[in-house]
Formats: sequence, structure tokens, C-alpha cells
Amino acid sequence: MNALKTINDYLNTYRNDGRSIREVLQNCLDTFVEFDDKNIWITKADSSFLEPYFLRLEKCDPYSLPLYGVPFAVKDNIDVMGLPTTAGCAEFAYIPSEHAYVVQQLIDAGAVPIGKTNMDQFASGLVGTRSPYGEGINLFDPDYISGGSSSGSALAVTAELVPFSLGTDTAGSGRVPAAFGNIVGLKPTRGALSIRGVVPACKSLDCVAIFAQTCDDAQRVYDLCSDYDLQDSYSREKSSSNTFGESFRFGVPREDQLEFFGNSAYKTLFWESVERLEGLGGSRVEIDFTPFMETAKLLYHGPWIAERYCGIKEFAMTQSDAMLDVTRGIVLSGAKPSAMDAFEGFYRLSELKRKSDAIMASVDLIVTPTAGTIYTREDVRNNPLELNTNLGYYTNFMNLLDLSACAVPAGFTESGLPFGITLAAPAWSEHSLLEIGTKLSTKREAVLLAVCGAHMSGLPLNLELTSRGAKLVEKTFTAPSYRFFALESFSPPRPGLVKINEGGGSIEVEVWEVPAENFGAFFNGVPSPLALGSLTLIDGKVVKGFLCENYAVEGGKEITALGGWRTYLAK
Repeated sequence: MNALKTINDYLNTYRNDGRSIREVLQNCLDTFVEFDDKNIWITKADSSFLEPYFLRLEKCDPYSLPLYGVPFAVKDNIDVMGLPTTAGCAEFAYIPSEHAYVVQQLIDAGAVPIGKTNMDQFASGLVGTRSPYGEGINLFDPDYISGGSSSGSALAVTAELVPFSLGTDTAGSGRVPAAFGNIVGLKPTRGALSIRGVVPACKSLDCVAIFAQTCDDAQRVYDLCSDYDLQDSYSREKSSSNTFGESFRFGVPREDQLEFFGNSAYKTLFWESVERLEGLGGSRVEIDFTPFMETAKLLYHGPWIAERYCGIKEFAMTQSDAMLDVTRGIVLSGAKPSAMDAFEGFYRLSELKRKSDAIMASVDLIVTPTAGTIYTREDVRNNPLELNTNLGYYTNFMNLLDLSACAVPAGFTESGLPFGITLAAPAWSEHSLLEIGTKLSTKREAVLLAVCGAHMSGLPLNLELTSRGAKLVEKTFTAPSYRFFALESFSPPRPGLVKINEGGGSIEVEVWEVPAENFGAFFNGVPSPLALGSLTLIDGKVVKGFLCENYAVEGGKEITALGGWRTYLAK
């Protein structure tokens, strides 16, 4: 696990600890291998790619650049000079001759692009499973989807491989995977971030999105790259920011218009979030969600589907066989709408926008679930179109109606799956939304805990961790200074780990990140003779762990030579 999570963590390690950029970024790259089975990357940076960045930054004072040496990931439909852009399709790949405008701005600020991330092919879904480079794997439960289309960019932040990343958002691709990864996803105002150097999905609606661990980091990145680009015809000059006071009014859809698709846990977490907003000084206002729902239908069931075809028309006409079946079906259907369909769509959108604008004028912001439910990867394979549509229930209308939005973490289900809500407001409300998101987010400091027995993955007590929102961050071993016992006088037998001064062995452990607010409840359920202490890992890192009191191992069966509890159980 990479111990550096936020932008400030990286800056501090250069400015205060004096570590070199080569050392820090090599450590960052070394952590990638731990997540190779999660299908996060399409192209990883290597030493030859990074060398020019090292040479440039080694000549700079770490205080001279706001993102000095901070690594970031880039969705593979956004150009990074020197790395292929595939948009999730190898046959489409090209090597760009320059960086996308937003990438260049971040590089100018000292940030280092460290790889191109996996995505739903041609940004064609919200599920994260539509990629020939492998399905995105949810890091909280591998049976579930990661969300997409910016699957890899969100996963890279959730896994703490980078402190922030870039994605794109046309229908919710910068928000849904944030919700499923317990991170922040900022969908800025349309045109606030240049889309020059981005493979278009729907060019008139596309936004570059920002994933981060915190709202503060999302705002920092937004402020650095939200610059007017004269060469992007869709770029917009910043308007004055919308601000909310200490007391604000937030809209919530009528209860009969809220849709959780049978997910009662998400419903409960949503209403808990509403109560937290009220506790922050917000006044709840029930709104009619009809214009928003009707607008959402236009994106895939109206003429805007033709924009997807326009964006890659030549490739679609000549190499459609290179696309995945579901992607090909979506893209080629865009050749059907007529000019008359387009005008009728514009007319309908104008009507709906007038109605939605009136609703937005009655409140400062609206709050919805980011997604009404989450699906297993198997569910999505069996029903790819309907379930993808369900995931867009609260997201598809945003860009058509020119709203800004921020997805923030909002808790966990009892089974350990994350839930997120979205705050949305008129264009140029990013700062105000992020300010509320900072206060509202349930993301808190966490405790790193090493477990060596039945709390490990797949073993009987693992639910005690996952149900409290804990996530697995590392499988490793202790330093070679422990003796390990099977306490067979207990039923069932339990492990006993004892630290010694000399000798001993390295014992298999899993390191879990447990939300600090839930750690006490977990610890209270751990029985004697286990006690909380500090445990040293084989790499020298010290984390919390459960050690056994010496009296309890008398007469116990020593199993140090087996190296771990799983081996003992197998025997």
C-alpha cells in the first residue's frame, strides 16, 4: 500500500522529508503490481517515459510548483504525449503529438502523468465492464462492478496509487465510479475544463472530471486546470461563482420519484445523508424531479446518440468489427437520427430546461443518490443495457441541463459496499458544492490493522471488518520477530501472535484500512486473550495488530514454521 494518499502527503514528503522524486515515484510504481488483477491500467509509465519529468523537476525547488512531483492517472481517452490513446480499443490507438490541454496545465504545475487508465470502450457505459482490457473490479467486493466509464481512473485513486486522476463525464462517468469507490468525483461546469485532446463521446456535452480522495484536492486540481482555452470551441470563460450561505436550501426529489431499484440499504443511507445536510444548516425542500428525469431520457433515447457516432464516425464506418458488441450497437445506432429528430430534441430540451431552471431557482442545490443501486459484474453481463440505464437515473441529465456536480462518499452498507450522494447546482457552483461536500463527506481518517487469523479474506470473521467499511489494502508478512501459535483450547481454535526479541519468523497477515469511527466497535468484539498492539511488517512499516498475551500460549501448539493461519487450517 502506498502511504501517500493526498496531494499534501506528496508535497510534504518532498518539502519536509527531503525525499527525491525518483524514489517517491518508483515506490508509487512498485505498488501497481499489488492491483494487477483489478484491471486499472491500459498503459503504465516506465522509466524512459518518466526520465524527462525527473530531469525537469530535479532542477526545481519543491516549493516552486503547486503540484511538484505529484503523480496522477489519466483516462485513456485523454491524450498524454508519448503514451498511446486507445479509448478502450486497441485498433483505434494513436500516439498523440501533444498533451491534452488539461494534462499540460497539470504538468506545468509540476504533476507527473504516471499511466493511462482502463475505461468502458469509447466511454460508452457507466458500468466499467465494457473493456477489452478487462472488467473493472470493485476494490470493496470483487463480485461487484467498479462503475464507469472512468473505471480505471477512479480505481487508481481508491487504491491510493495516485492522489488524483482525470476522467471524463458525459452521462455520469465521473460520478458513478467515484460513488462505488468511496472517493470524490467532481463533474465541473460544461466547458470549465478544456476538452481539447479528448476523444469525444458527445462533444457538446463532454466534461473532463476529477477524482480525488478529498474535496480539497479536487478543488485544488480544478483551480489549476480550469483555464479558458481559445483553441477549444466549447471552452467557456469563468463566470462569477455561485455561493451558498451558512443556511442553504437543498432540493430532494419527491419520495415517489426516488428510485433505489430494490436496494433498501442505499435508501437508508440516502436519508441519513439528508439528515446530515440538515444538521449542517440546510433546509430540505421537496422538488418535482420530473423535468430532470425526462431530460435524462434524451441522452440515449433522443438525437444526442448521434453525437457518439459523429465523434468516431470514420472508425465506426470502417472498423466497427473492432468494437465490443454492446459498444458497436450503441455507436452505430447514432447513424439513425435525422436532422428533424435533432431539432425536435433541441425543442424538447429547451422546454425541460425552462422547467428545471425554475426548480433550481427555488433552491441552492439539489441532492440525489449518485446511483440508486450497485450491481454485480455477473448481473451486468446478463443485462448490460437496462442495468446501465438504471445507473444513469440520477446522472444523465446533468450536462444537458448545464449543471455542475460533485459526488461524495456517504457511508457503507452492512455488507461493506460504499454509497455516495451527488450535490448539484447551476453552472460555476464548484467551490460551493465542494465546501458542502467537505463537511458532509463520511470519509474519515482510518486505522491500518494487520490481521492474521479468521478475520482474513474468505474466513469466517471477515464480515466483522467488511460490514464496518474496512477495505483490504495489502497482503504481506510480519517482520521475522514473531512466534505464532494455534490456541487449540479454544473452540474453534484461534491464532496467537507473540512478539519476541530474537529469532522468530515472518507470519502471513492482511492489512485492512478500518474507518476510525468504526474501529472501536470492531475492537470491542475481539475477545481475550488478544490485545491491541503495534505490529511491525516485513517492510518495516508499523501498524496496529492483535497480539496474544503470553500466558495464553502456554500449552498452545506452535505453528511459526507454517508461516500463516491458512496453512494451519489446510493441515
